[in-house]
Amino acid sequence: MDRRGSMPRVETEQRTVTANGITQAVRVAGPPDGTPVLLIHGNCSSALFWEPLVRRLPPTLRLVAPDLRGYGASETAPVNATRGLRDFSDDVAALLDDPTLFAADARPVVVGHSLGGGVAMRLLVDHPHRVGALLLAAPVSPYGFGGTRDLAGTPTTPDFAGTGAGTANPDFVARLTAGDRGTDAPTSPRAVLRATYVADPASLGGDEDLLLDSLLSTATGDDNYPGTAASSENWPGMAPGERGVLNALAPTWFRLADELVAVADKPPVIWVRGDADVIVSDTSLFDLAYLGSLGAVPGWPGEAECPPQPMVGQTRAVLERYAAAGGAYHEVVLPGCGHSPHLERPAEFVAELLALTTVPAS
Repeated sequence: MDRRGSMPRVETEQRTVTANGITQAVRVAGPPDGTPVLLIHGNCSSALFWEPLVRRLPPTLRLVAPDLRGYGASETAPVNATRGLRDFSDDVAALLDDPTLFAADARPVVVGHSLGGGVAMRLLVDHPHRVGALLLAAPVSPYGFGGTRDLAGTPTTPDFAGTGAGTANPDFVARLTAGDRGTDAPTSPRAVLRATYVADPASLGGDEDLLLDSLLSTATGDDNYPGTAASSENWPGMAPGERGVLNALAPTWFRLADELVAVADKPPVIWVRGDADVIVSDTSLFDLAYLGSLGAVPGWPGEAECPPQPMVGQTRAVLERYAAAGGAYHEVVLPGCGHSPHLERPAEFVAELLALTTVPAS
């Protein structure tokens, strides 16, 4: 405590390290021997997206928040989509062995937001002995983003049409590339931040420009965001390519539900989501099947052929299987909260995170 009886403000220090063969920018705070927490950001953001949360955390934690490849100040290394999210998780796994970041044999609480939730799940599957606990914040489904019809992740079409880089709004990509900071169009990065990252733009507060900086740090192109697209004979005419971020999220390449359930060493999992999330939702405004059902994408073949992906239901079904196989999970639903619970409902989010820091590693 400081002289006023309040918790000292946590300040992060940005470092640059070489791990997994690339240069990674990492924000670090707290004592090297503190309880380790690894923060993995989502798509179209960076480690800066954790700064409002970090200010609320106790200084006893060892916080490590990397910029994923192609985001923030990290190297704009290509993303091989055929590996799913493994390029990202391998980068993060290499950081665990850096003695300047973590104590030897550290098993951090791994916090993953959106895409970062998928990276965290991949990290657990590939390196279960390095994960002490998992906090998933509005995570991508274990069956990937889009293109599946039921709780078992059954493909809507053989080529997962309607998923991957071809689903990105080209005007948003162009404005992102140009560093547009305006509000003149609904596809401007600032407008997208206000309308989809949170349920209430007022929750961004004085951090809006900081968070916009984070969003605008996204590297664009065929090897990063959004990636390459392939044509398809199935509606809506495109399928995932083999390069770039949105393809890495597509169920063609990212499907780890069975692997997650089969992990032998199962750390506890807390899943936090908002019931007003429009990105990861059973009625996602980024799922072309759902947009088709609304008439926003022409030619939708109907519910029987192409239903919206039940993203939330899929995650719950997989985590229930995880628990039945010997693990434990807890779902936290925040009313009126959107896609960024750590920004919109920080007190509740901090409470869930701190609960995990008191759980001994198994």
